[in-house]
Amino acid sequence: MPRSLLLRLLQLPLWLAAGSILLVLSLRWVAPVGSALMVERKLESWFDDHPIELRREWRPWGELPNALKMAVIAAEDQNFAEHWGFDLAAIRAALKHNELGGTLRGASTLSQQVAKNLFLWSGRSWLRKGIEAWLTALIELFWSKQRILEVYLNTAEWGEGIFGAEAAARHHFGIDASALSPRQASLLAAILPNPRNWSASAPSAYVGRRADWIARQTRQLGGNAYLDRLDGPYPAR
Repeated sequence: MPRSLLLRLLQLPLWLAAGSILLVLSLRWVAPVGSALMVERKLESWFDDHPIELRREWRPWGELPNALKMAVIAAEDQNFAEHWGFDLAAIRAALKHNELGGTLRGASTLSQQVAKNLFLWSGRSWLRKGIEAWLTALIELFWSKQRILEVYLNTAEWGEGIFGAEAAARHHFGIDASALSPRQASLLAAILPNPRNWSASAPSAYVGRRADWIARQTRQLGGNAYLDRLDGPYPAR
């Protein structure tokens, strides 16, 4: 192998790392135009011969309801304000649970989910998890907690072709995201594990019970006062 080619191959990881740093840093201020998951869902629909229309409308932090912010934290990542991207206690609990068999339990934080949804592909592999860990570390380093939650709420999947809180509120309840009630916010958070098969507007008994649990967890976390613990450029309200 020519020496120059070998040198370029050795430099490739450094260039990729530098590019990822610049990309994540820029998204600290710039709203993402889309996400890797949105592209993946669009391609899947084409291959399945059932093209879907992607719906998403960005809403800044101040226009996202506190009820939804807290419901998502209660449902997905109750240690969000404390950890640095990885909840080690939750990971150990998930590993112990999975060793016992039955349904697999995940332990992804909101930061990890943002990294995966925004930049990566679905599926389980050590390669993807490794890249996800790197991107999660960058997100935690360069973004505030409020920015992480803001991006999450604007990129999460909430139905077939439905991405972000604004599209979710309109699709499931026919209202703007800012008008969501605490109960509606809990129902939206309840379907996050399986948004293409569960409905917030016509919840099953299980989804209803899960929404009740999320509401209780929100109160136990301190309600909106929890948001004061999130660092960021936006004043909590």
